[in-house]
Amino acid sequence: MPLEAAPGATITHMSLDSRTLAIRIAEAAWDKLAFDLRVLDVNSLVQITDYFVICSAGSDRQVTAISDSIEEQLRKHGQRPLAVEGRQWGRWVCMDYGDVVVHVFFHEVRRLYDLESLWSEAPVLPLEEPEWVTKDSRRDRSNETSDRG
Repeated sequence: MPLEAAPGATITHMSLDSRTLAIRIAEAAWDKLAFDLRVLDVNSLVQITDYFVICSAGSDRQVTAISDSIEEQLRKHGQRPLAVEGRQWGRWVCMDYGDVVVHVFFHEVRRLYDLESLWSEAPVLPLEEPEWVTKDSRRDRSNETSDRG
């Protein structure tokens, strides 16, 4: 299914460099509690974009809230997506910002498509995660360990 042009989108030169844009997208996603967020540097692997921002949500409503937050926050900086697809279903929203492509997944759908494995040669951009992400990650790992025992 082809991507649909977002309302008011125009193809123009981005005023933010692609790395900064990817970081702003990550921050906007974290504002709505996105988890398992990764920024893949695909610049050396594909010619169509520099970064993939991939994150998960726990529900279809959260998928929509995360994609809305990204669009709202970037609009404040004069950035609009060239295209957005999947928002109406809330399972996987793909947002094309030219140099950065965003994938917001319902967590079960993300496991199915496993983009990180597909793009395993792409370096992961190191990001300073919010404190809540680190705490929740530690708690989740300890729960996994106790569930096994």
